[in-house]
Amino acid sequence: MAAPRKYPDELRERAIREVRTTGLPIAHVAKDLGIHKEALRGWVRQAEADRGERDDRLTTAEQDEPRQLRKEVAELRRAIEILKAASVFFAQEIDRPRTRPSR
Repeated sequence: MAAPRKYPDELRERAIREVRTTGLPIAHVAKDLGIHKEALRGWVRQAEADRGERDDRLTTAEQDEPRQLRKEVAELRRAIEILKAASVFFAQEIDRPRTRPSR
């Protein structure tokens, strides 16, 4: 499970917008908003990757895809185990000799 985010999404968006629109250095914007400058630098880089402006990072969607696929594989494996157990149960029921109830 991922750790909770230290900064709200609104603050992230505002900080990225300020860096892009004002042209101020990241360190200045980070200091003004009370954010660690390396955190803001990472946010700006990720926003650039999401816009297709950077090729050296995966987009957010590309980062989320493996996580979603691992989750789906885990669900499918659980379903397969349930189906295996059910097939064993029903196979035993079929193979069991049938006796008539005594009256």
